Amino acid sequence: MPPSSEQTGSAPTRTQRRRGDGQWALGYREPLNKNEENKKNDDGLNVRDRIINIYAKAGFDSIDPADLRGRFRWFGLYTQRAPGIDGGRTAVLSPEELDDRYFMMRVRIDGGRLTAAQLRAVAEISRDYARDTADITDRQNIQYHWIRVEDVPAIWEKLESVGLSTTEACGDTPRVVLGCPLAGVAEDEVIDASPQIQQVHDEHIGSPLYSNLPRKFKTSIAGCSVHCVNHEINDVAFVGVRGENGEAGYDLFVGGGLATNPMFAERLGAFVRPDQVSDVWAAVTAVFRDYGFRRLRTRARIKFLIKEWGPEKFREVMEEEYLGHRLPDGPGPQLDDGVRRDHVGVHRQRDGKYYVGFAPKVGRVTGSSLVRVAEIAEAHGSDRIRTTVDQKLVVLDIDGDDTDAITADLEAEGYEVRPSVFRRQTMACTGIEFCKLAIVETKDRGAALIDELEKRLPDFDEPVSINLNGCPNSCARIQVADIGLKGQLVMDEHGEQVEGYQIHLGGGMGLNPAFGKKVRGLKSTADDLPDYIERVLRRFRDQKEEGETFAVWASRAEDEDLK
Repeated sequence: MPPSSEQTGSAPTRTQRRRGDGQWALGYREPLNKNEENKKNDDGLNVRDRIINIYAKAGFDSIDPADLRGRFRWFGLYTQRAPGIDGGRTAVLSPEELDDRYFMMRVRIDGGRLTAAQLRAVAEISRDYARDTADITDRQNIQYHWIRVEDVPAIWEKLESVGLSTTEACGDTPRVVLGCPLAGVAEDEVIDASPQIQQVHDEHIGSPLYSNLPRKFKTSIAGCSVHCVNHEINDVAFVGVRGENGEAGYDLFVGGGLATNPMFAERLGAFVRPDQVSDVWAAVTAVFRDYGFRRLRTRARIKFLIKEWGPEKFREVMEEEYLGHRLPDGPGPQLDDGVRRDHVGVHRQRDGKYYVGFAPKVGRVTGSSLVRVAEIAEAHGSDRIRTTVDQKLVVLDIDGDDTDAITADLEAEGYEVRPSVFRRQTMACTGIEFCKLAIVETKDRGAALIDELEKRLPDFDEPVSINLNGCPNSCARIQVADIGLKGQLVMDEHGEQVEGYQIHLGGGMGLNPAFGKKVRGLKSTADDLPDYIERVLRRFRDQKEEGETFAVWASRAEDEDLK
């Protein structure tokens, strides 16, 4: 196991850096910004007792500001955006002016794994405490809005009664561990990662050893053959591979992330056996904890450490100083280009049963509808429901002669098992409705865009992804979408400032990973967005070569054809 942060506080220097970067391992432990000072003053995990014993009893006005805008995140709580504040004021107003008296709450669902009882509990909390709000995020979580601090202890009690929690769902912590929703049932998976996900969760989540990281830390562990958890953009990723003699294990990637400085994760080239995953995860996380750059929040993600050190040095430090032994070299994953990763539709499991993947619009659901999903799953003999990283849901273990019936029941609730390409491949972040960082609206606009494109292009069937984000932070993964839409204020034809989007084209992962390119001056107002996307998709369909993907076409198309 890696040493604690105290043990590594005076570790010998491996790189000469100026004192201002705040790397603990080099002896620079004095907080260099308000966030670091806040964490030094009190571990975020300690706020739970104050929420239960003080704030929930005395109400919103009793909350210490350092807890409200800091430590609450360690238990999945952010104040949501106060109503009526337009996007032009997002970067101008203080946090106190942006705060509503209600919270977003994020429930962590590691590996996307839910029983019917767990889904029902999640749904009933939405219905009873969150005005029936429930968003499926692109990190397999469920996210509520309109939560009152007075109700948080009761919500926790209900979640914990079915084995769920909000612990470290946000904050500078190891957040939810992503996993393939088909783990253990997919016919072509390399390895079932469920035991490793559970072990990492049980041994490390909520541990003070990893509750004060430089920034958020995102993990994926999967043996999926189509790489549905997008290992390329996670801070640490264990990717199913077969090593020497056909042994199933994991290839290790570190340093992926998007936002304003997107970077793809780097392969360390190490083969990790299943029984080593938890220790290797702890070692990687501890390197980040102790060597991460804590001075500037904009440089505090692990991707910046990887960029400076390179994968070879990172592996050396991780193995020598933290793991205590070398890992063998191993093969990289087998990647395909243009393969859909979302597991939507009806497909056979390896045990002869079937899974049914279905698509809500841009991840927005209600608690009431999720109750029905739990009821439908149980009525058709399933006790296993999964969330995906594409804001979708999957029901496992359906008998072959029952797939038509469950499909009909789900579609009667508005969940499409055979969705259009637009419903299947459009995602949206929370947007200005609730998010204090957002500049524009996303969820309703994404849903309306789907409806409009289905009318205008009813026969369009190319797998083109459209991702809408309300700000530059890329929660909806705009840089790796075919059409990525970054929310910002733009000028309309009358010279007035209105909601709009900067457009990124041709992003993707797989064999040919690339961040979407920006064409000079290419923006769209929100009102003009359906016209623009229809125009560019028609040009793609008219100009593409046989078998050519949108991303490949966009990379070679003339700028005028992309406008």
